[in-house]
Amino acid sequence: MTDTQVKNRYTVKWITVTALFMALNVVMSSFGLPVPGGHLYLNDVVICTAAILLDPVGAFAVGGIGAFLGDFFFYPTPMVTSLIVHGLQAVVISLCTRKLFKAKNDGKGKPVLASTVGVTIGAVIMVVGYTIGRCFYASVEYAILKIPFQILQAAVGAVAGVIIVYKFGLKKLFDKLMSK
Repeated sequence: MTDTQVKNRYTVKWITVTALFMALNVVMSSFGLPVPGGHLYLNDVVICTAAILLDPVGAFAVGGIGAFLGDFFFYPTPMVTSLIVHGLQAVVISLCTRKLFKAKNDGKGKPVLASTVGVTIGAVIMVVGYTIGRCFYASVEYAILKIPFQILQAAVGAVAGVIIVYKFGLKKLFDKLMSK
């Protein structure tokens, strides 16, 4: 990749949109909705939405670095786990959205299906990753106790992300904004 291609790839718009999603991730990880026995954090909605829209580098910045910063400011214990798990989750979602089910002849493919597969794999990564991470910084018992909340958070994030991007037309708006 030449210097010109690198400069054109990461434009001011790309940086701004990525930073906006990172800030949303920090905000959404700063508070949780109370549910019986714990809290539901909505930052997975932001991570899934951004990962569907952005390339893998932007997705990692939003998912990994954004979650790391959210934890750093509000609850620092799991911040390294958040960097690794949410970063990997976002990259996988972004890659699936861009690479799976691409049509060779008509150019349309199946982006909703690709994104759905991506957020499903991402949800598994998030649940398993946080469960393993909690075993190290908390306890195995606590990690097992939190699995239902992780599944709920991952499911809400995955479903809401796909709906926001495709049903609410965010993908069309995003493509239009980034093409100008």
